[in-house]
Amino acid sequence: MSGFRKFILRGNLVDLAVAVVIGTQFSNLVKSFVDSFISPLLSLVGGQPDFSGLVLKIGKTSFTYGAFLTQVLSFLISAAVVYFVIVLPVARLLQLFDRKQAETERDCPECTMKIPLAARRCPECTAVIIPAAEQPQPMR
Repeated sequence: MSGFRKFILRGNLVDLAVAVVIGTQFSNLVKSFVDSFISPLLSLVGGQPDFSGLVLKIGKTSFTYGAFLTQVLSFLISAAVVYFVIVLPVARLLQLFDRKQAETERDCPECTMKIPLAARRCPECTAVIIPAAEQPQPMR
C-alpha cells in the first residue's frame, strides 16, 4: 500500500489530474463562447453551413460525407476565430509582461553563456567581465 500511496501522491500525477480538470473546464468555456457568440455571428453573415444532404451511395451503403464536411468547416471557422480572438491577444499580453520584467542575466562577450548582470568573471570560460552597471551606455 505504501508504494501505491507514493505513486498516487507523486507530484506528476497530481499535476496531470489538475491539468485534465482545468483543460476540460477551458474546453467547455471555449465551446460556450463559440456557441454563444461566434456561431450566431457567422449565421448572420453567411448562414449556418450545412452539407448533410451530400450522400454517396454505393449499392445499399450510404456514405454521409456531407455531415463530415459540415463538421470540418465548423471546426476550421471556430479554430480561426478562437485563434484570432483568444490566442493572439493573450500571447501579445504575455509578451508585454515578459518585456516589463527586469533582466537578471546577460550574455558573456567571450563564450555567449548566460551570466548574472553583476558578474565580474564568467563561470564557464573564466573571462574577466565588466559588470553591466559599470559599462558605459551607448549614445542615442
